[in-house]
Amino acid sequence: MRALLIVNPNATTTTPAGRDRLAHALAERVALTVAHTTHRGHAAELARSAHADGMDVVVAHGGDGTVNEIVNGLLGTPRIRAADESLPRLAVVPGGSANVFARSLGIAADPMEATDQLLGLLDERAHRRIGLGFCDGRWFVFNAGLGLDAQVCEAIDVGRASGKPVTTARYVRHSIREFFASKKAEPALTVHLPDRDPVPGVYYTFVSNSSPWTFLGSRPVHTNPGTSFDTGLGVFAMTTTRVAASLRVVRQLLARHGRPESPHLLRLDDVPRVRAVSSRPVGLQVDGDYLGLRTNVEFVSVPDVLEVVAPKPNSNPEIL
Repeated sequence: MRALLIVNPNATTTTPAGRDRLAHALAERVALTVAHTTHRGHAAELARSAHADGMDVVVAHGGDGTVNEIVNGLLGTPRIRAADESLPRLAVVPGGSANVFARSLGIAADPMEATDQLLGLLDERAHRRIGLGFCDGRWFVFNAGLGLDAQVCEAIDVGRASGKPVTTARYVRHSIREFFASKKAEPALTVHLPDRDPVPGVYYTFVSNSSPWTFLGSRPVHTNPGTSFDTGLGVFAMTTTRVAASLRVVRQLLARHGRPESPHLLRLDDVPRVRAVSSRPVGLQVDGDYLGLRTNVEFVSVPDVLEVVAPKPNSNPEIL
């Protein structure tokens, strides 16, 4: 088995010792090549090369941004593949701050534990196929959104560029700040779903490909508990920014097994596609990466498109 290990050395929780341990352990199991990313988009370039070179597995050691780049490098633009065309399997050893994709797959959050887990999965040849989301020319593995969450991602990116660490506290502070800033504006979004009337007056829309939607430290945040890698997309759209109503929904989001409900909330699971149209440009984020302002975005579910090295669904309890 031939494998490429793609390491983001600048990811939040990667360390030289951890990277060396991972590389040495993998080299005992597979014919390993190691590559470190040096610039934005480099992981996607390396993934494309891995596909062209016929690698069997690509191992991502970094955060969700690194995983997203690798997936986009492997898959490119959605198209009908030849029956005999195969892609490398994707494996993940978390190295970022949230690591939503890996943890949603049942991979341990701690890089050392995840390394041992990956070795066991490779020995067992454990793998599964999962569906992904696609919008605005980009694949997303766990979530995307228009409005509030995109504004938070933009603020986090600005801070990261100036050297500020990515922490849960910073996400919470920016979320509160952006929420109150959004109260000053009228709702701009209209959400279009198959076989339903359009829903106008939406302030922000979250689209999920899995659950949890994200993590705040060790606490999972569930917008669409019924959404998984084996279903269509989850849609979560709020038609109010009133504080009392919003706080009730936030409490439900943070409940371990809660299912958010509100007369001001549009929430649906297993949606094949959703289009959001805005009366003014609003921010778009994909897997935590801020892409800029948009007025019309369609989010599409693409089932069974990627093979990953991971436990079977529900065969491993969620590791927080």
